Amino acid sequence: MAGILPLPTLTGPDRTDEPDHESPTRLSLRHTVIELLLGSVFAAVLGLALQSAITRIGIGEPSYAPEALAAVGSALVLTLLFLLAAFEQPHHRVPRTLRLVGTWMALTAFSTLALALPLQSTRFYFGGSEADNAFRMQYMTRMASSPALADMNYADIAPYYPSGWFWLGGRFADLIGWEGWAAYKPYALAWIAVTGVVAFTLWSVVLRRRIAVLVALATSLAGMLHGIMEPYAWPSAAWLPPVAVLAWRALRREQAAPRTLLGIGCFVGFASITYTLHFGFSVLLIVTMAVLIGILRVREGSSVGSTIKRLLLRLLPIGVLSGAISLIVWLPFLLSGGLFHRSAAQHYLPENSAFLPLPMTEANAFGVLCLAGLVWLLLRCRSNHIAAALLTVVVSVYCWFALSTLALIAETTLLAFRLNVILDVVLATSGVLGLWGLIGYLRRTLDTRHAFRITGVACTLGLLGAITITQSAIGDSLKTPLTNAYEDYYPTGTNAKGRQDPSAPNAHLDELITTIGTLTGRKPQENILLTTNYTVLSFKPYWSFQQETPHYANPLAHYRQRAATIRKWAEADSSRELLRRLDRSEFPPPNVFVLRHERKQESRDTTSGSESSKPPLGEDTLALTLNADAFPQQPNVRNYTVYFDAEVFDSPAFVQREVGPYTVIALR
Repeated sequence: MAGILPLPTLTGPDRTDEPDHESPTRLSLRHTVIELLLGSVFAAVLGLALQSAITRIGIGEPSYAPEALAAVGSALVLTLLFLLAAFEQPHHRVPRTLRLVGTWMALTAFSTLALALPLQSTRFYFGGSEADNAFRMQYMTRMASSPALADMNYADIAPYYPSGWFWLGGRFADLIGWEGWAAYKPYALAWIAVTGVVAFTLWSVVLRRRIAVLVALATSLAGMLHGIMEPYAWPSAAWLPPVAVLAWRALRREQAAPRTLLGIGCFVGFASITYTLHFGFSVLLIVTMAVLIGILRVREGSSVGSTIKRLLLRLLPIGVLSGAISLIVWLPFLLSGGLFHRSAAQHYLPENSAFLPLPMTEANAFGVLCLAGLVWLLLRCRSNHIAAALLTVVVSVYCWFALSTLALIAETTLLAFRLNVILDVVLATSGVLGLWGLIGYLRRTLDTRHAFRITGVACTLGLLGAITITQSAIGDSLKTPLTNAYEDYYPTGTNAKGRQDPSAPNAHLDELITTIGTLTGRKPQENILLTTNYTVLSFKPYWSFQQETPHYANPLAHYRQRAATIRKWAEADSSRELLRRLDRSEFPPPNVFVLRHERKQESRDTTSGSESSKPPLGEDTLALTLNADAFPQQPNVRNYTVYFDAEVFDSPAFVQREVGPYTVIALR
């Protein structure tokens, strides 16, 4: 990588044409911590208050009225932000605290209005209850049922997926008295608001306030396009660029900066308990920065030994603190021997992971912003430590794509496409810095009489670009997830539009939940289900014998062995044999079966896939849909069906009831 980057010099101060951020430190540690805490609380409270007011609008769907309100409301906030950033003098008389609170308010209002208004009459977040959102709501529902760390799906197994964000979400759900799935939407939107305000504070450490506002705004815009579908991953992606700048500066300084190093360690630790991929990338990035800086120091005359020692002493506190934080959620998994079990989580190669991301070539406003950012990075990386740090992030993302492709040799990937949002954020924020520098250069070199006009034109063009990106996100990028949020079914058996289609599998969710409780007489968290309707797991904290896909399954659960066990159960030819096999299971067996009932002729028609078992010869069959890993094919899962003879459940040991297309069977 050292041969790719135009390496900056390490001696002397950074030279820059942008007078607004020539100083390396703009905010003290004390003020940074205070603003991070107060700003986060302020954004969360204001964001929730705005959401509460928005839900009272009550506009029925289908309608473009919510989108219209979102477009106009966010445009008004954008106008205010650009005016405050462009014309500094008028608000110099306003007290500093009031300006700060006003900025927090504007950033929070922008993201909340733009995202909450389109969702105003649905209880679901973008994406509804489908696909990956089903697992996210399942995790929230699990964490809301108990403060103890637990796997989202399997009973008595140490959690695998980082639970930090979801654990806090569970406490939020308990605080407001909602079920986990219902609290997911307001919690996610509140985090998006907090992320923008925290990004502003972090950028304020190295940039002047009015530039930091625009950079934080560019961060929010990038997230609306590609980041907010994973709200638990968005904070670490949005905060990585300013942290990378701080890491570059801390590693290259002559004198150690222990407080900055500890702050970086806190960020890396935060990533480890919220999104593992960003944790791994952050570690690679910081180590890469240390290697680059070490090469530069040796080239400038420093000894190899002293350079390595100095950099190791800088990396040590980052590693120790981040490692200690990560153990908060990872220790149970590690003690259970989780590192010795292979996960299928990385077995995914979609189209956007097969090709290198090139957002700077897109023919839209965001593409222009990213192109401006790339140009600024290349021109300024030798003389500006911010540009050098951010260019290192860009190159590291592409290196991660290369490593992910090489990982195919080992029949896995590094999920490189998940880093696209980091690339977008870095290029967008760099674009703001580059355009700001260009405006400053024009104001200084041209006739001073034109300074006001230059600022006015730049402000207008920037505002138009921001509005264009916002409307593109609302009307295009989020269109399908928004449709799902209104059309997917609640656990009441209806959707946000009040519709119910009896032929839809999830139209019977309320009956399934009620029937399971009636037949078992147990609380949801006391039941283990073997279910062909996996959506029900998102709404009640049932344990499940099997996860829907191997890619979300805990490696400690032994997904393949469980699938083989299920097939053996289906081969039982009598109730006694089935009960015997359940009793001898090496895994905690289910006490509730939710199977799809089919007639004999229907069973033959629905048999598909080479792994599907043949329907039994009885009059009725009960079907269970399972999934197998199909990587590197796309889709990366292969569905198959396992059939139970309905007669094996005709025993006093079982009690059963039909619910729509399902048969619910419970052990007495």
